[in-house]
This record gives sequence, structure tokens and C-alpha cells, in this order.
Amino acid sequence: MIHPTAIIDPMAEIGEGVDIGPYSVIEQDASIGEGTKIGPHVVIREGTRIGKRCHIYQFASIGEAPQFLGYKGEKTFLQMGDHNIVREFTTLHRGTVKGGGKTVIGNENFFMAYAHVAHDCQIGNQVIMANGATLAGHIMIEDHAVIGGLSAIHQFCQVGTHAFISGLTGVSLDIPPYMLASGSRAKLFGLNTVGLKRHRFSEETLKALKKAYRIIFRSGLTLEKAMKKVEEEEISKTPEVQHLLQFIQRSKRGISR
Repeated sequence: MIHPTAIIDPMAEIGEGVDIGPYSVIEQDASIGEGTKIGPHVVIREGTRIGKRCHIYQFASIGEAPQFLGYKGEKTFLQMGDHNIVREFTTLHRGTVKGGGKTVIGNENFFMAYAHVAHDCQIGNQVIMANGATLAGHIMIEDHAVIGGLSAIHQFCQVGTHAFISGLTGVSLDIPPYMLASGSRAKLFGLNTVGLKRHRFSEETLKALKKAYRIIFRSGLTLEKAMKKVEEEEISKTPEVQHLLQFIQRSKRGISR
């Protein structure tokens, strides 16, 4: 059902079974996948691609121009996958030419009220951003990460899979996968044990990750020496430990410790 007060550009693509609430605005060159529900007073800007069966609540702003002083109105995009929930007053911005031209959001993510995703971010699947969580530009969030309420992440940071960032945390360096981070300047406080158990990680995997954590972050060794030591251990054969090592190796901003 499309409410008669909604303003929809004739060049917008609206899939089968889409609901659009009162006073929402859908601009040209926007597309909305089948079964998606758009609440009242939502603005979906040009260059936005929304997948199937998403639910976007009232007053959300999707695909707005990036908050970047160098942006001069170039054609850029925001791409969102399927089954995403976007709660009220969330703001998701499209990309910039310098950042590749596209903000990309995967599937089954949950953006709580007032969350913000800036230009050129890359968000995986089943990520949760709690109320007021804020991403600056060019941030990469891997699958299943949780970003706590009123936390803020610096541009170009990366957050690893299954990481948990607590509320009111300021993140200026990369957060490794599987870890729990907290503090005005994020520090690690061990594994995200509760989250990993909820996702049915085996006890063997948890033990391997705990041992890797102790060696890398609590042994007093330099990062290079600690990683080499982990690589020499039996735990290095565990896929999750391998991913942890690879994440650290490719880090450009540095790793929160």
C-alpha cells in the first residue's frame, strides 16, 4: 500500500508489495525491493538501492548526500541488502568519489534509533548498531559485530567479526574480531564470550581464541613477536585464530589493546 500523501518520483523503482507511509519522499533513481516497508516521513534520496523485505521506520534519512566538504554533488550511491531494520531518525549516507562512490550495507542488520552511518562505510551482515552509535567515513564493520549505544568510531577504522563495543566507547584504532572493547578510548577486555557462546562457538574454539588473546595482548611481547609466537602454536590451525591474525596483519590504523 502506498499512502496518497507520499511523494514518489516517477523514475523511482518500487518493487512488488512495498508499503510506503504518509508523507514519505522517494526520489528519482532510488529503488526499493519487494516487500519492504517504509514508515511515515521517511526520506529516501537518489542513488539509494534498498533490498527486499527491509523495514524502515519513521523519520529515517536514507542515502543523503555525504557530510564531506569535498563533495561537489557527484553521482554516488548507497546500497542496502535484504531484511534490514532501520529505526527512527537513523541517517545512512551515500558514498563519495574519493571513497569509491558507494556506501554498502549487507543483510539482516539492525540500526537502532539515531544511529549514523557516514559515507563510504562497508557494513557486513547481522551487525547491530545501538541507539546513537556513530560511524565516521570509510569504516569497515565485519559480520555479527555489535556497536553499543552512543559510541563513536573514527574514520578508516575496522571492526572485526563478532566484536562487541560497549556503550559510550570512543574507537580510534581497529577493534580485532571476537573481542570486547570499552572505554572513553577503547581498550580490550578479553573475548566477547557471551556473544560467541550465543553464536554456538565450540569450547575448543573459545579456548584457542583465549590463548591467542593472552599471547597477543597480555604477554608483554611486541605485537610482531606475539603474533609469531601464536603462529608457532597449535591454536594457529583454528580458523578463527587465523582470521584474528590476518585482521591484525592488514590493519592500517593500528590495533586497540
